[in-house]
Amino acid sequence: MKKIVLSIDGMTCSACSNGLEKYLNKQEGIKQATVNLVMANATIEYDEKILDLEKLELFVKKAGFQSLGEFKEIKEETKSRKDTYTFIGATILALLLMYISMGHMLHLPAIPGLHPHKHTENYMISLVVLTIPFLVYGLDILKNGFKNLIHLVPNMDTLVGIGVVTSFLYSLYNMYGVINGNHSQVENLYFESSAIVIYFVKLGRYMDKLGKDKTKAAIQKLVKITPNKARIKVDGVEKEVTLDEIHKGDLVICKAGEKIAVDGTMVNGKAHVDESFITGESKPVTKEAGSRVIAGSLNFDGYMEYEAEKIGKESTVSEIVKLVVEASNTKAPIAKVADKIAGYFVPVIMLIAIVTGLFYLFSGQGVETALTTFVTILVVACPCSLGLATPLAMIVSEGLCATNGILIKKSEILENAQKTNIIVFDKTGTLTYGTLKIAKVLVLENFSEEKLLQIVGSIESKSTHPIAKAFVDYLTEHKVKPLEVSQFENISGYGVTAVVDEGKYIIGNAKILEKYGLENTHQEEERTLSAMGNSIVYVVKDGKIIALIGVNDILRAETKEVIETLRAMKIEPIMLTGDNKETAEKIAGEIGITRVISDVLPKEKANTIRELKKENHFVMMCGDGINDSPALAIADIGVSVNSGTDIAMDSSDVILNKNDLRSILDLIHISKTTIKNVKQNLFWAFFYNIVMIPIAMGVLKPFGISINPMIASLAMVLSSLTVTGRVVLQMNLRERDKNSHLS
Repeated sequence: MKKIVLSIDGMTCSACSNGLEKYLNKQEGIKQATVNLVMANATIEYDEKILDLEKLELFVKKAGFQSLGEFKEIKEETKSRKDTYTFIGATILALLLMYISMGHMLHLPAIPGLHPHKHTENYMISLVVLTIPFLVYGLDILKNGFKNLIHLVPNMDTLVGIGVVTSFLYSLYNMYGVINGNHSQVENLYFESSAIVIYFVKLGRYMDKLGKDKTKAAIQKLVKITPNKARIKVDGVEKEVTLDEIHKGDLVICKAGEKIAVDGTMVNGKAHVDESFITGESKPVTKEAGSRVIAGSLNFDGYMEYEAEKIGKESTVSEIVKLVVEASNTKAPIAKVADKIAGYFVPVIMLIAIVTGLFYLFSGQGVETALTTFVTILVVACPCSLGLATPLAMIVSEGLCATNGILIKKSEILENAQKTNIIVFDKTGTLTYGTLKIAKVLVLENFSEEKLLQIVGSIESKSTHPIAKAFVDYLTEHKVKPLEVSQFENISGYGVTAVVDEGKYIIGNAKILEKYGLENTHQEEERTLSAMGNSIVYVVKDGKIIALIGVNDILRAETKEVIETLRAMKIEPIMLTGDNKETAEKIAGEIGITRVISDVLPKEKANTIRELKKENHFVMMCGDGINDSPALAIADIGVSVNSGTDIAMDSSDVILNKNDLRSILDLIHISKTTIKNVKQNLFWAFFYNIVMIPIAMGVLKPFGISINPMIASLAMVLSSLTVTGRVVLQMNLRERDKNSHLS
């Protein structure tokens, strides 16, 4: 199976996206298709043995839309002056048309020679002449509406198109009657209705576009982080190139005040670099030979030469953009419900309009009343507001998450995070920085401490465990040369084994002694070191315990604050760690966690999550290591800190790019606000239609309440603008107050 994202042109409302999605999912060879109205693209998973890009684009065309090729990136759209001028011109014409057609009703001075009763022919011709530009202006709406009707996927444009054409043709019929002497039919001209309906729809589209553009702003900021050009060194000579010309292995140069062009590793030079857009850390980071550098980082003060490693789509920034786009192309359960309703909405409205029109016709109320009611119902109905209510709120929230360093892989996370009632934290590297230091060395045999640490550091340099880094850092800080290591083996959850200088070493926690059948005669020493908050590392040589080493970690600065806030939110924090009980409970006591599960293997971590879920808890798991990945995958929501291993981040649903646990609180807060916003939007969308459709049908005529097609089109636009405006306003307020829940 292969996955591709296509840019789609021609979608104007939720009925369009729903119709295309249904059509694609019916085709042989397509496993799953998801169409995104706001991002104007379709994510298609298909069998490449059956289908290719050409066939997929043909499916899109047959459904009544156009594929613009593979979706590359979100580019900032510039407003065309031509479009602006066209809209201004349309506004002037609309005002003039309304004045000519309705001014006499309001007893306004008539334009000379255009009075409907004194200069009837001039009046009619002026209406036709002013209406035709609107038919041209709205040609895309009319073509799209009837095209979708032919393809049996009627949408909002179909409702508007039928209403506009019907109104225009009926007005031409009455105009013909006036020319033939029936001057009373001049009162039955609805040219202005056709024109103004199109104008209001165009107005709504313009305002709607502003709202949608707002949702893309966060991703556009990410796209613009990297520079357009860079310098590479070829045979000792600097050469300016575009990013597309940089290849893996190239030596790239970055001078003070410039941004790093691609991800790579420092080869030469030293500089202080701002990586705050990725890590959230405001302090500059020192970079020198061997340091990793990230595209988009700002070089403050030094000269840097680095080897290009991740370019184009592989770069950190591109991966972030990809994650956000992929998340926006998934649908939360609440969105699927709204989409399903919107998909049935248009056919139902068409049926209501036809039945109501026929009722008025056969009840003897005349063609004019029947036709006007028919057009009004079609125009007033608004699946746009219904369809936009959920996806617009979701995508704005995803963009807000991205700008705050929270990368989510699926939209459903935004719906589900607010359900969390238990958060399980790994200890090392999650509640703590994972920056371990050697605190105490207890040598039990005839070994010097320096030699012992040289051997242990040499072996641990082959491991990726956070504890291993403490020993590697020791070698670096003390400039100790590593020894040659052979037969290295990592035993997940226990420790490591290796051979150094012909000696067989076993290094790990107390459980590794049991695994190899070794008697632990140093439990008292272990308890003493553990009481000091140390994680204990046993060192065994040739079957004999030669040392105990206490390694200490540093709690994250925000950990205690986060735990207190979670408890205030009635969310239970749990510590789940492979560390020993004494150390785990000591740290848990410091930060306010009362429930500790210690001495667990990776498999046992996953089983613990399963058991919590069986108790009907909604479980979020937060971890960073390889040993956390099974638990992250099983949890309802898996959260990985960005300092974690690649496999941990692959197994998780959310990545905290800023390595700040307060982002979890932000995620839950955004989730709660988003779902509240969606529910309110859906309520107002349903409320609008429940109120307006009966009015359009004439149910309230006995009470003197009725509307015509022009008022209906204005109401339709206002309903969409209300939903769009509420989303944008809510997200702006949320961004302004995003940290207020922490106070």
